[in-house]
Amino acid sequence: MNSKLYNEILAQQDAGQAVNLSRFFKTGKGQYGEGDKFLGVKVPTTRDVVKQCWQETSFEDLETCICSEYHEIRLAALLTLVQIFKHAKKDRTLQQQSIDFYLTHTEFINNWDLVDLSCYELLGTWLLDKDRTLLYDLARDGKTIWEQRIGMVSTMQFIRHDQLDDTYAIAEIFLTKPQPLHDLLQKAVGWLLREAGKRDEQRLKDWLSTRHATMPRTMLRYAIEKFKEEERKRYL
Repeated sequence: MNSKLYNEILAQQDAGQAVNLSRFFKTGKGQYGEGDKFLGVKVPTTRDVVKQCWQETSFEDLETCICSEYHEIRLAALLTLVQIFKHAKKDRTLQQQSIDFYLTHTEFINNWDLVDLSCYELLGTWLLDKDRTLLYDLARDGKTIWEQRIGMVSTMQFIRHDQLDDTYAIAEIFLTKPQPLHDLLQKAVGWLLREAGKRDEQRLKDWLSTRHATMPRTMLRYAIEKFKEEERKRYL
C-alpha cells in the first residue's frame, strides 16, 4: 500500500494484543463483531499515528484505509477524517466532502467504537447549525445497528452545546422499535439520556416519569446511572 497511514498502523501490529481485542469486540460466530480482524493496535497508538499522518492523507488514502479488513486501519481512517474536518474550519467545501465521505462509507463503520469515536465529531458538529432530519432517519431506518447508533450518538455534540431536544426525540424513536432492542442500542440511548441528564437532571426525570416502566432494562439502567442509589432502586 502507498498510504503512509495504512503502513504506519500496519507496522504497529501485535499478535498477542490482537487476540485480546478480537475477544473484547466480540468477533466470534453469531456475535456483533463476527468476522472482524484485528492487528492488535491500541487506540492511543492509533491516535499517535493519525497525529503524525493526517496532513499527508488524501481522500484516496482514506478510501484505501476505510475499506480495510483490519479494524484499526478503519478506525485510523475515521480519526483522520475527524482531523481533516476539524482543521478545515471555514472551508465548507472540504467539510462537506468529509461528511459525504463518512455517509457513503457507513457499511465500514461496523462496531461501536468506530461509531462513537467519529459520529458526533463529524455529523454532530456539522449539523449544529443545520436541519437534523438525517439523524432521525438513521435512527429510525438505518440498515444496521451501527447506522442506527450513529443517529443517537451524534447528538452528543448537541448536548455539549446545551441543545437537548434531539436527544430526547431520537431516544423516543428507539422506544417505538420492535422489542427486544439490541443491547448496543439500549446502551447508546441510555448513555445519551444520562449525558442529557447531566445538563438538566429534572428534565431527564420528567421524561422518565412516563416511560421508565416500559423502557428496556439496560437502557433504563444506563440512563439513571448517576442518580442517587435510592432513586435508582425506585426507578428499577
